[in-house]
Amino acid sequence: MEEHGFCLDEETYSALLGVFKKDQMQNDAVALKQFYDRMIRENATDGVAKKVAGAIVEAEWGDEVKKRLEDMKIVLSDNFVIRVLRELKNHPSKALSFFHWVATCEGYKHNTVTYNAMARVLGKEDTMGEFWIIVEEMKSAGYYIDIDSYMKISGRFRKYEMYEESVTLYEFMMDSPFKPSTQDCSLLLRNMSASRKLDLSLVFRVARKYAASGNVLSKAIYNGLYRSLVNAGSFAKADQIANAMRSAGYEPDNITYSNLVFGLCKAGRFEEASKVLDDMEANGCPPDIKTWTILIQGHCNAGQLEEALMCFGTMMRKDGCADAELVEVLVKGFVDQKRIDGGYTFLVEMINNAHVTPWLATYKLLIESLLGASKLEESMNLLRLMRQHNYPPYAEPFVQYISKYGTVQAAADLLQSLSSKQYPSLEAYKYVLESFFKEGRHSEAQDLLNKFPYHVREHYRTGKLFGSAKKGETATLAK
Repeated sequence: MEEHGFCLDEETYSALLGVFKKDQMQNDAVALKQFYDRMIRENATDGVAKKVAGAIVEAEWGDEVKKRLEDMKIVLSDNFVIRVLRELKNHPSKALSFFHWVATCEGYKHNTVTYNAMARVLGKEDTMGEFWIIVEEMKSAGYYIDIDSYMKISGRFRKYEMYEESVTLYEFMMDSPFKPSTQDCSLLLRNMSASRKLDLSLVFRVARKYAASGNVLSKAIYNGLYRSLVNAGSFAKADQIANAMRSAGYEPDNITYSNLVFGLCKAGRFEEASKVLDDMEANGCPPDIKTWTILIQGHCNAGQLEEALMCFGTMMRKDGCADAELVEVLVKGFVDQKRIDGGYTFLVEMINNAHVTPWLATYKLLIESLLGASKLEESMNLLRLMRQHNYPPYAEPFVQYISKYGTVQAAADLLQSLSSKQYPSLEAYKYVLESFFKEGRHSEAQDLLNKFPYHVREHYRTGKLFGSAKKGETATLAK
């Protein structure tokens, strides 16, 4: 690479260095670092790249900017161009102008490395036109998008549900020397199947392109197609895919059936969804907890909490186990139905009897809901249970509630619950006192201070806090 004037970009360097260190190839890691450091020094420093990018960002692209760049007498190299483009990633049109200007400089010619860097900058929703132009340009020059760039750009497209662009890019890559893997195809299908803007024509374009490249449809691809069809409510076509999957030697499994249950629940066909679980047992594929969770969540999403609880009871009688995800689903169902007491009772039973460790998010949701319903005692009990499960204390909603409506003793009890040590931190005491002051409860703050340990009462920051509060009170009376 060095002999041909090509440079190692930062992503490749970091990846290689990570592999060398992981495999304990210390000599190679040191040699690579020395080479990379020398390359950086010889070609450009970060400071120069930032200076060039700054000059480009400060003004509209034109002769004046070009003149400034020429006056800088920069030494162009692949690594330097990549660094400037990275600095300009939030200014894609200016990055493209710089890219084109570099191509006119004597002695420099773009290559696959710089083209890929430019493609990564342009692969965004508001510059799709420019992106495809640069892709076609690099193809005409004999270069292609590499797999690393494809994964970055495709991931961005999927994140923002730009599935038309995702599929077009996938098709382009499948016609290139750098074909995405089966896992990439499966991931794209899975993302599209869960989209709110599901387009079955795009799903089948991906599958056709995958097959046209000489690949045999794997079980993961079949499941991706099946998931998309049931999510779109195309159950008849989904049956055809299931039959094709069987013909290919893949029997439906829990993933396949779970997709069907999800699609039926989404369509409001709960009786059929429940029957799927019976069919699973009859076919020697008993539903796992994930399938039960999907059915129960379907009922909860439809506001059918009683039906969800009946399904839960059936599951517990058959399997006798629950997990944190399922508990989260049902607690949220209780909260959505404004049945806060029921949610609290259910969660405590799951902790004490089923020995489930709830998610931190479940605790937070129910604590906030209990405090919203003025259930301080129950929420304090959950705070104690959180500590038993080694979660960090969730103090903020308690402090807000108690400083407004609670007693001094409730505040003292809260502080005692916030730490497994004898005393919580000084910051915790200060935070509670400040909250009482903000609510105008100065006398209660003084009573609370009297309950604090000596080292907190006598600390200069505590005295400073009360001094500030008294000044504020005097100013208010003066007005």
